[in-house]
Amino acid sequence: MLIYLFKVAVQTTNTVRMSLNLDELRHIYFVFILILYLFTIFINSTLILTIVLEKMLRDPMYLFLCNLCINGIIGASSFYPKILYDISFDSHVITYIGCLTQILVIYFYVYCEFTNLTVMAYDRYVAICKPLHYHCIMTIRKVWTLILLTWLFSLLEVTIGIVPTVRLPLCGVDIDKLYCSNWAVVQLSCVDTTGNNISGFIFICSHFFQALLILISYVNIIKASLRSRADRRKFMQTCLPHLITLANFFTSIFFDLIYARYGSNTSLLALRNIMSVEFLVVPPLVNPIIYGMKLTQIQNRTLSKKKKTLKIIKNIL
Repeated sequence: MLIYLFKVAVQTTNTVRMSLNLDELRHIYFVFILILYLFTIFINSTLILTIVLEKMLRDPMYLFLCNLCINGIIGASSFYPKILYDISFDSHVITYIGCLTQILVIYFYVYCEFTNLTVMAYDRYVAICKPLHYHCIMTIRKVWTLILLTWLFSLLEVTIGIVPTVRLPLCGVDIDKLYCSNWAVVQLSCVDTTGNNISGFIFICSHFFQALLILISYVNIIKASLRSRADRRKFMQTCLPHLITLANFFTSIFFDLIYARYGSNTSLLALRNIMSVEFLVVPPLVNPIIYGMKLTQIQNRTLSKKKKTLKIIKNIL
């Protein structure tokens, strides 16, 4: 049985069905997606380097943002290389090991994003609701501990989630999606998957609890922000980007989760494909842009670095 599982190939046929003129437009698709991927890596790396190199950007909020950008690179890298390979070689087949690896990386990105956004909501709650005790509560040691726990907790979650899937014997090879997902592989099984459904429900409940914590944090933050104009300005500058990120990520994850389990495989195929990859494409691309534009210190440091670079180039020329 183990030999069979490791030899089986999972064929992603959805790309063929949705691409009407793939032969003629393949190079255009490839170039566009490659540029999108490289730009995503570039803006996330720029923000990470700005935070790491600038001593003024060592506050907890910026360290959590740096962690968010690193995770964004992981999320983008779990999707783009495979789709670029498929387009380049007109191949829509992935090995079983490759499929499981993609599931592991994608779900690690999702769990890490969820947990990191929860930690960032807690950080903003302390900063606005308890400003006098902020630096006593959010010490550097505590910040690094929270970041480490974010990664370890996400790794534990994805390990627990994928082990039951690995044990399933498969009776099919077609995945009607642009990437491998845990539920899509579970649906290929020819045995009872009640255990997988239960574990999936437990994970949904745990992340619902995280979402509830975020909601409670922001209810208190909004109440505190109404006290003065300075608090409202602080809320708009530091919390609004986080709210936009939360709304975008939660909406795309919720749509993909509900449609994957209860949606039709034939209706609104193009919309389903777009929304199913939205959480892998948009958050890693948009998050650094939103935070870079809204957080004044990052914006000032980035512009300062740009001016210095241009000055050096002019001196060389």
